[in-house]
Amino acid sequence: MTSAVKFQANSDAGELPARLRPAATHAPKMVGQAAGPFEVPADADKGPSLRDALVTGLLVIYPTVATVVAIVAGLFLASANGT
Repeated sequence: MTSAVKFQANSDAGELPARLRPAATHAPKMVGQAAGPFEVPADADKGPSLRDALVTGLLVIYPTVATVVAIVAGLFLASANGT
């Protein structure tokens, strides 16, 4: 026994039903949205700066100097033992 009565989910008579967008369309992006922590801002493509060069130099030079100092300290301590 089925009923042929239409059920109306909206109780407000003047309210329009919700409309869904087609699956093939994309939601519009906000133009003024700020870049997140892992996104590159649009105007950051100016090339490398002095700060970038200094940080890169520090990242390359510091491990090299630390390795040489550790080797020299190890040799000095080995010779101070008397062997």
